[in-house]
Amino acid sequence: MRTALGHLKVIDLTRVLAGPWATQNLADMGAEVIKVERPGTGDDTRSWGPPFLKDRDGQDTTDAAYYFCTNRGKKSITVDLASAEGQQIVRDLVRDADVLVENYKVGTLARYGLSYDDLRLHNPRLVYCSITGFGQDGPYASRPGYDFVFQGMGGLMSITGHADGEPGGGPVKSGVAISDLLTGMYATTAILAALEHRNVSGKGQYIDMALLDCIVAINSNQALNYFLSGKIPQRMGNSHPNMVPYQVFRCKEGDVIVAVGNDSQYAAFCGVIGRPELGTDPRFATVAQRNLNRGELIPQVAQAMLARTMTEWVECMEAANVPCGPINNLEQVFEDPQVRHRQMKLTLPHPVAGEMPNLASPIRFSDTPIRYERAAPTLGEHTDEVLATRLGMPVERISELKARGII
Repeated sequence: MRTALGHLKVIDLTRVLAGPWATQNLADMGAEVIKVERPGTGDDTRSWGPPFLKDRDGQDTTDAAYYFCTNRGKKSITVDLASAEGQQIVRDLVRDADVLVENYKVGTLARYGLSYDDLRLHNPRLVYCSITGFGQDGPYASRPGYDFVFQGMGGLMSITGHADGEPGGGPVKSGVAISDLLTGMYATTAILAALEHRNVSGKGQYIDMALLDCIVAINSNQALNYFLSGKIPQRMGNSHPNMVPYQVFRCKEGDVIVAVGNDSQYAAFCGVIGRPELGTDPRFATVAQRNLNRGELIPQVAQAMLARTMTEWVECMEAANVPCGPINNLEQVFEDPQVRHRQMKLTLPHPVAGEMPNLASPIRFSDTPIRYERAAPTLGEHTDEVLATRLGMPVERISELKARGII
């Protein structure tokens, strides 16, 4: 099967989430991704359970669900990067590689002779992407960091959650590690752009990705609101800073999301809830007026929404082309007809479990479909294969390195 990136080889020196998310994207698009892990322990997330994957006998393996979410389609080799022999293995693998991605602390790989400046001497076409918490320079460059910290530092938690004066008010983090996931996506984009530039220039380049930069960048409209108004955005719960009504409403039974995005949708919404006069009231007739007068509008809408159940409202609003939706738990998500139709849940082969569930990529290509060949690898599953086929290493040498704990 032809894939978009089947001609590329990627050396993956990352662990946890941001880096592995980027390299999994490349693997999904067909690239050969060789994940280099620590002998004996591997990626930190292998132990981040429960739940752990169960083998064919129903017993827990040593690999957690967290690890499987971001390492699909890769090959795993184990190499001790602190050893001279391990460092040489990476250099040898890089000679014909297209991309290297790493997320070690600033300066760590330079001490091993594996920095970009070191490796580009062996391969000037190499695209080398470093992912760190704060970037390669600046006063915080040497600090470690985790997603939760960046959600706070980058401003996201200042605008996420209910206002301080409301019940349950206070800053709230995202339910997923959004800083890591976004950085992984930005890194994927940057790597693909650097590869395209290489197609023109013939030269690789260095990419410096920082989790803090990425979380600051996604403040997007909130940041621009602040730049232009001088007013610091506040937490608004489920409300939108610019669009009204654009929030969750309590129903006779359940809750519903209403996401009115323009004036025609608003007029249709007012008709659906039996309050057409709110659609023509000059205080509420335009986006700007609704935003200015939300305090008078929302209580009236909230009262009207108590007349029907969530299911009834969704049916009525969908019929009138008013954007809306339920609040699903994950069981309901994967039972949803549209999600099932889009095949967002996969079953992939696994050498220990036989098969296991996984999430699909949201990318849909017409000519180069996403490749789903195998689940995330077991620790060191492909060490012998990669060293023998890629580096031509004799079986005796592989056995010697294993005996010494190098691989």
